[in-house]
Amino acid sequence: MPTLNWMGKEKVVNHHRDVPYRVLERVPEKGVLDSHGSDCGNMVIHGDNLEALKALLPEYEGKVDCVYIDPPYNTGNEGWVYNDNVNDPRIRKWLGQVVGKEGEDFSRHDKWLCMMYPRLQLLRKLLAPTGAIFISIDDTELANLKLICDEIFAPLCFVGDISWQRTYSMRNDSKGIPTEVEHILVYGKSAGWQPNKLPRTADMDAKYKNPDNDPNGPWQNTSAFAPGGASHQGMVYAVQHPFTGKMIYPTQDAHWRFQQQSLLEIMNGWAPYELCNLHDEAERGLVCNLRPGEVRQDVLGLVLSVPLEEARRLASSVMERGQWPRLFFTRGGNGGVRRKTYLSNVEGLPPTNWWPHSEVGHTDEAKKELKSVFDGKIPFDTPKPTRLIERVLQVAAGDDALVLDSFAGSGTTAHATLRLNAEDGGSRRFILVELDDYADTVTSERVRRVIHGYGEGKSAVAGIDSGFSYYELGPALFRADGSIDPAVTRGDLARYVWATETRAPYEDLTDEHPYLLGERAQAVYYLAWEPGKETALTYDLLRGLPRKGAPTVIYADRCAIAPERLDEMGVVFKRVPDQIARI
Repeated sequence: MPTLNWMGKEKVVNHHRDVPYRVLERVPEKGVLDSHGSDCGNMVIHGDNLEALKALLPEYEGKVDCVYIDPPYNTGNEGWVYNDNVNDPRIRKWLGQVVGKEGEDFSRHDKWLCMMYPRLQLLRKLLAPTGAIFISIDDTELANLKLICDEIFAPLCFVGDISWQRTYSMRNDSKGIPTEVEHILVYGKSAGWQPNKLPRTADMDAKYKNPDNDPNGPWQNTSAFAPGGASHQGMVYAVQHPFTGKMIYPTQDAHWRFQQQSLLEIMNGWAPYELCNLHDEAERGLVCNLRPGEVRQDVLGLVLSVPLEEARRLASSVMERGQWPRLFFTRGGNGGVRRKTYLSNVEGLPPTNWWPHSEVGHTDEAKKELKSVFDGKIPFDTPKPTRLIERVLQVAAGDDALVLDSFAGSGTTAHATLRLNAEDGGSRRFILVELDDYADTVTSERVRRVIHGYGEGKSAVAGIDSGFSYYELGPALFRADGSIDPAVTRGDLARYVWATETRAPYEDLTDEHPYLLGERAQAVYYLAWEPGKETALTYDLLRGLPRKGAPTVIYADRCAIAPERLDEMGVVFKRVPDQIARI
């Protein structure tokens, strides 16, 4: 497999492992609760997305169904609220910390790759085995992004390169080849990922009619044959036409779409039929393109069991009456055989890699949409249209999916998630991460306005009953020497220990016992630890625990019970902080 090398790669390939785990500090006054007092599992996180992704890892590793990110395109343009230039001072500072002073000599492509690689590593960890990631990008870094994604996700996990028609009119002042599309690279966490079907449109359904008043509803005229005659010889045989008496065979290298007994039952709806050996190996050999010795022997045909005149009379009465069988005859009975495909049995439309602006919106629509949310102002210059992200969610996020956007920008992903939930009754949740200070004034503010409703008069958009919690990145859980940061609370450490031990949702059980974390897979977990105070595992502590299991896992600063006695009692002692798992 081809791999991409660049300046600094060796320093960032495993850098995601060295990123410190930081706690998430909720800021209640910046969030919104729904009518039931819930944040609905939605999060907006302000801070460096590399550290935010690491902070999410204990609780959300392997649980995110859909990732959509719109990272900097590295075009070199400056002056935007979202600086699309990896010469941003913060990125230079980060590079200096990771790769050293030599990072000053890196090209902007080297810097962009150094920035993206560890973030993609963490995003892959967060994805569920059935999940997928969608990455917006333009031509500038497309080739580089494809190569590092192949390296991180594996080439077999590549799903497609979607072309989004970002403009609705071509610029006349463009030089060279005008850019009309951007790309969305799609990778599954596992090979063989399949997208959801898109909802059917009214235009698609309009092709289905019901000229014979079929009780099964509207249907469309489709072929009675399927390809692969040579490999399905048992389904290649003659059927006698009830109006003309001619023998009908499948077309070249095709076979009937129905098993023979099913087809016999269908044809009996026109006139009485029976199975008969026609010794027609030569005709069937022509259909299957086989030599005489390769043709299957004694495949029975369907022939009329009454005289042709009687069959024609019966079939004509069915044609006039309506409610024709599943296979019918065109031109009032004088044409060929066709099959009914019912609208009720047809699934949605498979998505392709061409997403026109007429279906998913364009850049001008995105700006107008943002302008309507923010009372005529456009606080963000490069938003994506909500319809574009809705399309991503339609093909990749089920009704209860968890959606992650770690380059949140103006908050379009949250807007799309909330709007789609309102449309189809889903309960999708979102996690947004935004580095810049406008995480509160733009990203979160957009979410607040979508929840509360925005606009006036005829252009007013009703609110959506939902909520979210706003978080800042707190202190690192562990200091450089491995000790726990003094600013870390017991609740912070409890969530971390529970997540790394069980990967299960955390529930505060301190009302039952101040040290109880919970019970999982027949094991009970306790964290006997308090900031600034040494706690020991003693017999007195054991006697006061409300739950016992096999094993009972207890984290504490030290243990005053002999190891052999712990084994006898089914107790596992883990020392804080030495034996706390690191991620």
